[in-house]
Amino acid sequence: MPFGEYPYTIDDKGRVVLPPTFRDFVEDGMILTRGMEGCLYVFPLASWRRVEEQLENLPLTDAGSRSFVRFFYSGANKARLDNQSRVSVPQTLRSFAALEDDVIVAGAPGRLELWNPARWEAAIIAVQDNPPNPELLANFVA
Repeated sequence: MPFGEYPYTIDDKGRVVLPPTFRDFVEDGMILTRGMEGCLYVFPLASWRRVEEQLENLPLTDAGSRSFVRFFYSGANKARLDNQSRVSVPQTLRSFAALEDDVIVAGAPGRLELWNPARWEAAIIAVQDNPPNPELLANFVA
């Protein structure tokens, strides 16, 4: 499971170096797509297959489900690390996530996240200022 946060830069061709601790996680390829709160999600191919199954099982008759599938799936791009451990982030996804110069590469359960540093800081502060409902965390800390 990938965890930790690492500041990196995005080069003028839209490539981001992935931290060494995350490289094995995506060595067989990955899918980059729009994430929540304005970040990008990076799924290893095996995890993406499970995500696809869940998306396929959403009800086609529900407008909210259709909208979410459209948002999530239409932004998906397949990628691989190059010889310098970089991943190329398409312009449409860079624009969505406001990735220009600096980027935070963060681990999360089953995925990586790519963040604009200002958005990352705001997301962390938001959790500190308004923590999750205690019932959600009941079994989190033993």
